[in-house]
Amino acid sequence: MSQVEVRNVEKGDRTKWGELYGAYARFYNSPQTDDMRDIVWAWLQDDAKSLFGLVATDERGEIVGIAHCREFARPLAASTGLFLDDLFVDPKSRGSGAAEALIAHLRKLAVDNNYSIVRWVTADNNYRARGLYDHVARKTDWLTYDIQL
Repeated sequence: MSQVEVRNVEKGDRTKWGELYGAYARFYNSPQTDDMRDIVWAWLQDDAKSLFGLVATDERGEIVGIAHCREFARPLAASTGLFLDDLFVDPKSRGSGAAEALIAHLRKLAVDNNYSIVRWVTADNNYRARGLYDHVARKTDWLTYDIQL
């Protein structure tokens, strides 16, 4: 396993972040335009937004993974959680520990900020990622529903 570092996304990361985020959208067959990525990038740069981004870098300092997260209220628990919206690792860097490092960073961030949970969803057929997720978290019994608008 190579040495992986995790840090906050920075303005100079825009090009590589965009490549990885575009690949993430293609992985999930989710149509996404450059304009859409520009909007998300602007959110990541706006301190007034709750969304923030992380990148995982390899031993050369190259960005090999991204994560997007946000705080969310948990009324039944009277607490606040951290929601991982997006996690993607460059296919050439899978197995490097980048995904695990991103999740470990989020776990530490959650503990340090008194969040009560770190939560995310994934596709049922995302077997490779689910292998890691089953190791670092507990699969819940909850189903997700969407109303498309």
